[in-house]
Amino acid sequence: MNPVPRRRPGLPVSARLRLTLGYAAFLVVSGMAVLAGVYIVIRYIPDYPLTTDDPSVTDVNITSRGEIVAALVDVTLWVLFALAAIGLAGGWFLAGWVLRPLHRIDAAVRTVATGRLDHRIRLTGPDDEFRRLADAFDHMLDRLQDAFAVQERFAANASHELRTPLAITATMLDVARREPGHDPLLDRLTEVNARAVGLTEALLRLADVDAVTAAARPLDLADPVRRAVAEAREEAARRGVDLRLDAAAAPVTGDPELLLRLADNLVRNTLRHNAEGGTATVSVGRAPDGAAVLRTENTGPVLEPGTVARLTEPFLRGQGRTRRRGGGEEGYGLGLALVSRVVEVHGGTLDLVPRPGGGLTVTVVLPGRTRSP
Repeated sequence: MNPVPRRRPGLPVSARLRLTLGYAAFLVVSGMAVLAGVYIVIRYIPDYPLTTDDPSVTDVNITSRGEIVAALVDVTLWVLFALAAIGLAGGWFLAGWVLRPLHRIDAAVRTVATGRLDHRIRLTGPDDEFRRLADAFDHMLDRLQDAFAVQERFAANASHELRTPLAITATMLDVARREPGHDPLLDRLTEVNARAVGLTEALLRLADVDAVTAAARPLDLADPVRRAVAEAREEAARRGVDLRLDAAAAPVTGDPELLLRLADNLVRNTLRHNAEGGTATVSVGRAPDGAAVLRTENTGPVLEPGTVARLTEPFLRGQGRTRRRGGGEEGYGLGLALVSRVVEVHGGTLDLVPRPGGGLTVTVVLPGRTRSP
């Protein structure tokens, strides 16, 4: 696959400014063409002193072709200056009026880029190129939203359908393992079934998050973070990871259960994708603008930027889609996918950056809770 060429950096010149300069240049060039035609016509005037047949007119200032040309040169400079000023002012307003629909399309694209597939442009006005572009974009969003909805319903329905037979299988395996002299293969089957149950539950949690449309309960983000770190202390000790916490008040408005899942997944990731004897740092607090900031950092293997950019995909792990063996609880590759969705439904942002020495820095920014008057 050929790499996508990078766009060369250039001067940030807006389309409105380019159109304005184009209008002004066209107007000035048109004026110059008209004046050039006047000069050509003047060349055919006889080059001798001009007089008048009216004896009552004695105040004649222009008496030759040379004086007419000199006077026209003086007027030409002012005319071109006026045309340039009119072209710039008129072109600026005209370009703004023409490009006004494009601003709405640009705002809609930026909104959809944040994950809001329910947003539509619904551009009104004449059936021109902008209207057709907006309608095509809205139609594309309809198709995308339907596709994502079908995918989410399939994951939720499949998980629900798998839960019951897996639970029955788990019960049957537990009963069989209680029999004396049971086959050791039952232990392996129990482990495989337990993993299938865990994966199904993870898919259900992700589907539940996808179904969330609003969460408006005031709470302190530091509380679920402290709870998640406290519950992960035992796993950190077992893995030989130094887990550190720096928590300050960070009031937000959201769903306590979802934010606990978010914090728990981030903390567990710092431990499970760490180096033996490494460190994991968790911090939470308020930004200068009042937003709540949750940041996790850990040591670990060096990650490529391209891999980090795809870590929020379901079932993708730091080493790809293959589960590591011998590492205990390694999860199901849905942790950061769930984190990304929780952040999205709370109107926040998620940023993943590889650390130069290895490991990952994850930053979650959620809108701060406004104080009631």
